[in-house]
Amino acid sequence: MGAEANGAKTLIIAIDGPSGAGKGTIARELAARLRYRHVDTGAMYRAVAWKAIGEGLDLQDESAVAALSERARFDLEAGRVVIDGSDVSQAIRTPEIDAAATTVARHPAVRRVLVARQQDIGRAGGVVMEGRDIGTVVFPDADVKIYLDASPEERARRRATDPAHRSSTGAALSEVATALAERDRSDSTRAASPLSMAPDAILIETTGIGIESVVERVMAIVEARRNSPRRET
Repeated sequence: MGAEANGAKTLIIAIDGPSGAGKGTIARELAARLRYRHVDTGAMYRAVAWKAIGEGLDLQDESAVAALSERARFDLEAGRVVIDGSDVSQAIRTPEIDAAATTVARHPAVRRVLVARQQDIGRAGGVVMEGRDIGTVVFPDADVKIYLDASPEERARRRATDPAHRSSTGAALSEVATALAERDRSDSTRAASPLSMAPDAILIETTGIGIESVVERVMAIVEARRNSPRRET
């Protein structure tokens, strides 16, 4: 790892958890405070799904989607999601792309490609990386591992009121809850990089807790790690 101007270590921070647990909000705020890079790994799978649909690929065709992932160029700077020159930041935040990304993310060959990309992006440190397998697969030796969770009801409510994920038909809360339950099942049972909490991750339950309180708790964990004595390697 490198060092910051004040002598503190630059860290790799892993933020994992299921949909609607608050990963994106917390990771963005944390990265802004630390002046670290924020990487939403889920957006990469969404972008690949969007691109595959645009090219008329069969999302079940693992080799074709993996080949697309291999040749794709990503730009995840400044809060944007760009694939092969197309800014898809808004286009990928729909229930339809949610479902497509779930299919894409189950392919081991696609995950191998994108995990390698994510490791290239984050290995120098100074990064807050969010996803479902950061602390277990992408960076199992991450300096800080946080696993955010919330009750199914809370996660469904958040997702249903999030304009970025609201369907054009205005799905009822019960429909959103059903979709999230299916996503949880898919993520936790897939063969490649299933959603799970790393044994050394710190669990933070966000149900009924304000964003500021969660961020302050995570910041305290990060600051303790940043200023801890360097381990010998």
